[in-house]
Amino acid sequence: MRSSRHSAGFLGNLRMESVRTILTHRYPYPHEHSRHAIIAVVVGCLFFISSDNMHTLVEKLEDNIKWWSMYACLLGFFYFFSSPFIGKTIKPSYSNFSRWYIAWILVAALYHLPSFQSMGVDMRMNLSLFLTIYLSSILFLLVFHVIFLGLWYVGLVSRVAKRRPEIWTIFQNCAVLSVACCVFYSHCGNRAILKQRPYERKTSGWFHLWRKMEMNSWLAKFIRMNELKDQVCSSWFAPVGSASDYPLLSKWVIYGEGAGSSDEISPIYSMWATFIGLYIANYVVERSTGWALSHPLPVEEYEELKKKQLKPDFLDMVPWYSGTSADLFKTVFDLLVSVTVFVGRFDMRMMQASMSKNGKDGYMQDLFYDQFREKDDFWFDFMADTGDGGNSSYSVARLLAQPFLRLPTNDSLVFLPRGDLLLIGGDLAYPNPSSFTYERRLFCPFEYALQPPSWYKPEQIAVNKPEVPFEASLKQYDGPQTFVIPGNHDWFDGLHTFMRYICHKNWLGGWLMPQKKSYFALQLPKGWWIFGLDLALHGDIDVYQFKFFSELVNTKVGPEDAVIIMTHEPSWLLDWYWNDVSGKNVSHLICDYLRGRCKLRIAGDLHHYMRHSYVPSDQPVYIQHLLVNGCGGAFLHPTHVFSNFNEFCGAKYENKAAYPSIDDSSRIALGNILKFRKKNWQFDFIGGIIYFVLVFSLFPQCNLNHILQDDSFSGHLSSFFATVWASFIYILEHSYTSFLGALLLLVVAIAFVPSKISRKKRVFIGILHVSAHLSAALILMLLLELGIETCIRHKLLATSGYHTLYQWYQTVESEHFPDPTGLRSRIEQWTFGLYPACIKYLMSAFDIPEVMAVTRSNICRSGMHSLSRGGAAIYYASVFLYFWVFSTPVVSLVFGSYLYICINWLHIHFDEAFSSLRIANYKSFTRFHITCEGDLEVYTLAVDKVPKEWKLDPDWDREAKHPQQLSHLREYPSKWSAASPLQDPVNTVKIVDRFVIHRTDRPNSGALNGPVTR
Repeated sequence: MRSSRHSAGFLGNLRMESVRTILTHRYPYPHEHSRHAIIAVVVGCLFFISSDNMHTLVEKLEDNIKWWSMYACLLGFFYFFSSPFIGKTIKPSYSNFSRWYIAWILVAALYHLPSFQSMGVDMRMNLSLFLTIYLSSILFLLVFHVIFLGLWYVGLVSRVAKRRPEIWTIFQNCAVLSVACCVFYSHCGNRAILKQRPYERKTSGWFHLWRKMEMNSWLAKFIRMNELKDQVCSSWFAPVGSASDYPLLSKWVIYGEGAGSSDEISPIYSMWATFIGLYIANYVVERSTGWALSHPLPVEEYEELKKKQLKPDFLDMVPWYSGTSADLFKTVFDLLVSVTVFVGRFDMRMMQASMSKNGKDGYMQDLFYDQFREKDDFWFDFMADTGDGGNSSYSVARLLAQPFLRLPTNDSLVFLPRGDLLLIGGDLAYPNPSSFTYERRLFCPFEYALQPPSWYKPEQIAVNKPEVPFEASLKQYDGPQTFVIPGNHDWFDGLHTFMRYICHKNWLGGWLMPQKKSYFALQLPKGWWIFGLDLALHGDIDVYQFKFFSELVNTKVGPEDAVIIMTHEPSWLLDWYWNDVSGKNVSHLICDYLRGRCKLRIAGDLHHYMRHSYVPSDQPVYIQHLLVNGCGGAFLHPTHVFSNFNEFCGAKYENKAAYPSIDDSSRIALGNILKFRKKNWQFDFIGGIIYFVLVFSLFPQCNLNHILQDDSFSGHLSSFFATVWASFIYILEHSYTSFLGALLLLVVAIAFVPSKISRKKRVFIGILHVSAHLSAALILMLLLELGIETCIRHKLLATSGYHTLYQWYQTVESEHFPDPTGLRSRIEQWTFGLYPACIKYLMSAFDIPEVMAVTRSNICRSGMHSLSRGGAAIYYASVFLYFWVFSTPVVSLVFGSYLYICINWLHIHFDEAFSSLRIANYKSFTRFHITCEGDLEVYTLAVDKVPKEWKLDPDWDREAKHPQQLSHLREYPSKWSAASPLQDPVNTVKIVDRFVIHRTDRPNSGALNGPVTR
């Protein structure tokens, strides 16, 4: 800390108590100012390119229609491949890798096409210079970082230097630096002394109107930007001097070109050295002192800005179609183990029953709770299927945590207080139960919404539940409590994580968890009961559960009482959909023991809201209302698939409410065509490999003359599709790899079709699905081969060998970059020949189209047997790099279209078609109110749009917090509010369904209130 008077006086003159910056290592990648450098370089590139080539580009347009069409096709594929990453934060991930991957292979393809050369831009010089500077910069910075770490090790710099830089940061900074040098060379030269070039107004047939324009018009000035560019080059980037001015560096610099000035230092070298120096200066200052080279802020402003920039660390929605997610592979493994080991062999519910203690009345005290029985006015909430995306889960948890919600209705405002009880209907974390998913996807949003007590420690287990605060009894505690049943996802590990985090912990955020087992019975006021059933992976309760609940019904539940059955799965909808019968023990309990006292069944599992109420008739009605609400945070499920359900347990039901509506649900499914790849870009890993395997045996296509030699467009088209069909026949008759790949894909596609439909229809749908993929793969393969063949015929590829770019660079290097001191030969001698060899093979590795074309020509001339295994591997790898880019958008389009057709026309794949969309919107929960008369009022509250951006809630931050005060007593219990107040769930929540259930039967009680919105 600075305590000297001199330091204080200096800071006092600056009116700052301390100096801080906001650009520190805590901020997302990339750091060391590379983002600002990217923006500067991009702006500079656009300026220079537009100034030099705007007029030439317009003139040459009509003379290069054929090549411009190839440009459009190539850029179109690359755009659709990279479109999911546009606007995403640059960080070291698949997204950032794809950016550099696209830049690499796109530039490698573009520089071979002739349009740039026709505009006067020599891409070969730019690429060769870029790769040379790029490799040199990486080596230089790596040596610098090693030296800097060595200085830290011996104690010459501060401990902050120990933190190693991101390797992607070094690569990115080197790339930005190299691009800047190349752009400067292309438009300013290696001396920055430019000759005056007269501006000639050339015209073309398309743009003859320019002849009539005056030179003082804004368009003419825009086209003559090259004059401004010349002034910038000659004034801002003039040579820094000659080697004689710096005698110590005379043997270690690069010289500019031109007669009579051979000792003049190259301005490119000056720019490179300046950028390297800025990087080193910034890095040394930041790592040595903790400061970065940015504008300093006073402490008060820094702290205020820090609060504004605080954001919750929410996880995104689970990528169910990710080909690279370890969580999904673990989920599949856990599911296989659970089905194989636990189902029918070991049941955690049996162990729970054997370890339960009997109470005074003979009932298991670990399963029966009556602390709410004596309340007069009682509110409780129900939600299910939370623990997916952080934004959606927190939105629901924030609403649940509010002391009350103010909701407008048709003619008044409704005030709904927070529930004293929260019921959660399973599936607590996706995609599998683990410490990470429970803590980050379940506990994190709920703790932000309603904080646990200050003395609560997450790592501790609860030994003697319930551990009520301040040593009070459970009946005396007036804070919110929660009871939870497990869902199928919670059973994937045999209920291990659920028991550890729910049954052996005290708090879920600010909600007390008295629960000790995975199922329970709650006695509520006015004769209402809740039975929380654990269906496990069987879809039914076990014999011990049945014994407990049946005895409870016979001895405790009165004849006029009303029971709410809570299960995870809505068997009434799923049995109807799958044409199955499940939950026989549950039906036996409801029909033969409760005998009409079950007024309501609530469930989750399906991530939407639907309510079906019975239709009055002469038939016995065992359940009055069927309610499913799985909108607690997981992805959305469709409602239109279940719109025809109307019968359960022999009684007729009608749909009273659906959220989202039937029409909206059908419309949302269209997103599979338009947004599948944007939502599931990690599916690239699977889709690209599948398509490549399908056409693996067809590379290369050496006989394409019949397609290119046709005179008419229809002839080209007919020859093209004839070749596609011939390729398909070749796969069937001669191929091994592609045939086995197609056969395996067909088996998977048929098995993927739900068993809801007949076997013949499944086979038919599977064949159509695979045919679409195979046709798309064959068309893409042929387009790629035609593009390569066209470039070879016009001598743009395969002209000399694998090292074409390096050989050309050698011929122009001595002319444009003279080396009078022999610097290159000295470096080659010191590196034992690695210097030119690395540059040579780096250029060859960069020039993938040349490698692909040369190898293809050799195969077509001498056959595949002429290649070694290494040569064949290099060829197929180079083909895959481009074919992957072409195929991934198409495979997503075909698969997304398949899901759309299935969900909207055939009403199958309801899970697969909506999990792909990863919709965080349309979230809801249900709030219940037991009135003084004993009736049950039901309100379903929903939020159409979930916020994506959050900020620290100023009301929460401003409110005084006492260590011993429980969070439910605060006026503002939730830490985060929406960045836009108009999007905050508290302000956008609405009632989508409202009805009343009478505890005792009354005439015409079946025709109850309908939904507020449909």
